[in-house]
Amino acid sequence: MTALWWQTCVIYQIYSRSFQDSNDDGIGDLKGIAQRLDYLTGLGVDAIWISPVYPSPMVDFGYDVTGYCDIDPCFGTLTDFDDLLMQAHRRGLKVLLDFVPNHTSDQHPWFVESRAARENQKRDWYIWRDAAADGGPPNNWISDFGGSAWQWDEITGQYYYHAFLKEQPDLNWRHPDVQAAMVDVMRFWFDRGVDGFRIDVLWHMLKAADFPDNPPNPDYRPGMGEMHRLLQRHSTDQPEVHHIAAAMRDVADSYGARGLGERVLIGEIYLPVDRLMHYYGRERPGVHLPFNFQLIDMPWDARTVAAAITNYEAALPSAGWPNWVLGNHDRPRVATRLGQAQARVACVLLLTLRGTPTLYYGDELGLSDVMIEPSQVRDPRELREPGLALGRDPVRTPMPWDGSENAGFSTAKPWLPLHADWRTRNVARMMEDPRSILALYRRLLALRRDCPALSIGDFAVLNVEDEVLVYARRHDSERLLVALNLGERPHLLQLPDWARGSRQLLSTHEDAALAEHGALLLRSNEAVVLEAG
Repeated sequence: MTALWWQTCVIYQIYSRSFQDSNDDGIGDLKGIAQRLDYLTGLGVDAIWISPVYPSPMVDFGYDVTGYCDIDPCFGTLTDFDDLLMQAHRRGLKVLLDFVPNHTSDQHPWFVESRAARENQKRDWYIWRDAAADGGPPNNWISDFGGSAWQWDEITGQYYYHAFLKEQPDLNWRHPDVQAAMVDVMRFWFDRGVDGFRIDVLWHMLKAADFPDNPPNPDYRPGMGEMHRLLQRHSTDQPEVHHIAAAMRDVADSYGARGLGERVLIGEIYLPVDRLMHYYGRERPGVHLPFNFQLIDMPWDARTVAAAITNYEAALPSAGWPNWVLGNHDRPRVATRLGQAQARVACVLLLTLRGTPTLYYGDELGLSDVMIEPSQVRDPRELREPGLALGRDPVRTPMPWDGSENAGFSTAKPWLPLHADWRTRNVARMMEDPRSILALYRRLLALRRDCPALSIGDFAVLNVEDEVLVYARRHDSERLLVALNLGERPHLLQLPDWARGSRQLLSTHEDAALAEHGALLLRSNEAVVLEAG
């Protein structure tokens, strides 16, 4: 196969506020990202995905947009963005932006017009409904951040819908003018040279046209968050959303068709695998990569992981390309979920599976969730439902670059606190340690680049036994074996005939022990990559 860049690349997610501050205000910015591009190329990634940098009142830290075609002053200017894009492209790095099309800020000019009067021409750009017979909300839908998803507007005497905060009203994607306006936004950034978009909450973008109540969730338990009291059957994942995804795909593909470079669309979609597959497209192509979040949530045992990989591969449509994610800005970090030893095994899994992997900034350092004191909480998710461990601040803390003040992130007090061990768990210190998880990531990324079998090769599970998962990757004459020990006990693994006498390419330990008679001693918390001779 002739692979496209987004099929062989490794994507690195940057949470913009926390990567690097260049102007001493304690908040990361675009010039800060530009200052660290050499680190990213040295790490070995191929593309960066930048969290929202659009103008915003920052109620939800950039996911409440007041203008889609500009940069918020806290991050810099459009000139700064263009310079970052130029510098990234010069280094061979692709640049993806976070696109937030489901909702805007309530301060966006569109919404200001929409709520000005029922007769306003932009009234139907948002979702307005009359009160129920008892004067309450139109239905029982719950915001993802808790509470009713409907907000009463005294000025015009109707409710408007918000899937998240009341300051984030949902756009009405059934309105053709909304669709046209968002196509213009996509073209604005594509014309500047942006290589793709991660589309925020794609599965939320259309709602059932008649707004029926959502059914109760029989599996709900206190502590899950109020949104889980109901199944989001009518407020998300509507069949018509695939027409929207297809229209976006047409825009992206038009650039490649004109010889302007292939553009990629990645959809944020938290759905079971069978429903996730629909976002690749049915009658027409959908997004190139519907995000596959299974590794974030699944129990960490060999049989569960192997079954998930096998079932996902089997479910893919014929033209569908796989992808894998270990962490992001909304979920606990992998080192917190699995511990430091298994975080190393997990990164081998992520970077040796078939498909496009996405790394979350700081995971290459083994960063864990940071304890946030109540007085330091910034995340509206935590502020609305405190004490349930739903807050996202712990995974959005500043990147530690060195042992200087504030870990080299900023000369000012960072907007969120650093992790407690930043003086030793930082880029400069770990670059000097060949046994660090950062060194492991660098070796893995170099290996992935050198071995096509690890990115575009065939995949086959060979063995699942106790805590051990073994699989093969093959491309042309290149044949690799990956063995993962997801537990604490060592295992003596019998190698298949073709892998006997293999050469070790990588181990999470300092070395790997090949025993006699074609067996591999896989030690506690060890992952190994072998190449057949």
